[in-house]
Amino acid sequence: MNLSRRTVLAAGASAGLMTLGARAWAAPGDARFVVVFLRGACDAANTLIPLHSPLYAEGRPRIAIPKSVAAPLGVDGWALHPALKNTMLPLWQRGELAFVPFAGIADNSRSHFETQERIERGGNQPGTPDPAGGFLGRLVAQVGQAKGGLAPVSFTEQLTSVWTGAGLAVPNVSLKGRKLRAARIDPAVADLYKGTRFESNIKEGMEAQSAAAMAAMDAKDHADEDSRINKGALNAASFELQAQRMARLLSDKYRLAFIDLGGWDTHVNQGGADGKLAGLLGGLGGGLAALARGLGPHWRSTTVVVISEFGRTFRENGNGGTDHGHGSAYWVLGGGVKGGKLYGEQVALTANTLHENRDWPVLTDYRAMLGGLMRDTYGLSGAQLDAIFPGVKPVGWQLV
Repeated sequence: MNLSRRTVLAAGASAGLMTLGARAWAAPGDARFVVVFLRGACDAANTLIPLHSPLYAEGRPRIAIPKSVAAPLGVDGWALHPALKNTMLPLWQRGELAFVPFAGIADNSRSHFETQERIERGGNQPGTPDPAGGFLGRLVAQVGQAKGGLAPVSFTEQLTSVWTGAGLAVPNVSLKGRKLRAARIDPAVADLYKGTRFESNIKEGMEAQSAAAMAAMDAKDHADEDSRINKGALNAASFELQAQRMARLLSDKYRLAFIDLGGWDTHVNQGGADGKLAGLLGGLGGGLAALARGLGPHWRSTTVVVISEFGRTFRENGNGGTDHGHGSAYWVLGGGVKGGKLYGEQVALTANTLHENRDWPVLTDYRAMLGGLMRDTYGLSGAQLDAIFPGVKPVGWQLV
């Protein structure tokens, strides 16, 4: 299908209605918001497959997904990788999964380390100062951690930059080992807050650490390539088992979470319908489906966003893989998501529209997308959104 550069969904309501959003809960604690970061740069074109583009099969003679096995979405000739057919396609068909193609960051450094850090901080590109702290830390600062607030948790090997600026300590659960790796609240520090208005928050934080440690005790140690790129992140192959534990914690205690999964740097032998990427996507899809099942009735008030630092080249390289790219495909899923659609600006994939004749372009700023989701989830004001992503106008999709 010949697509023209356009906005698929226009802003649908007045600024006042958009501020309230489709899910302006009575209290922030009613909503759950989860960010999943795929470290290493997930190949967007073999995840959300542009079968309508003649360049797709031409540029990927060894790794293109055949139309006969791809899972069609029924939208503009797009399809899913077959590894997602049994897990994510049902969510799409139920209207609980949406995709944002051509999304990402203006940063064109193609450096995993620089771009991951810049995204976690909510920055834009080299040469422009990044905001202070991390974007989830700033969200916590705006909404709060008190009763009825966000109750944040980080399912990571170590507390990453995305949480800086949150104020009080954020519990940090490593799902790769048997120990809680936490930004712990020291009892001596807790004593300093006795008799103050922060005493109950500190007590809740220490109780949360204890609960998280007990939940992590039975987690098996699944080996992962522990490189700087992945920052020790859990491998997608282990995600499904761990997602069940995450769901219990999110059901019982926590409301805002950050998860990172490593291993997405597929320079060599990426594979097509089978192979390395297929295994990664199978693990990711299985984990997200397990999270949805595990949350039960809470899935209705949950939004999960899946992002990566950048995409990969539209054409395969000489090693049967793909190199560092630019634009990516982001996922948004949850029981209250208006899914079964592609959101954001789109463009026909031709040699003239590829970024530098090699990558998907970035047509949706990741900050605008996240800002719109945060606004509609928590009913944030314009001033609060500007404190999280300074100078960025959020999208008006009302996706949740």
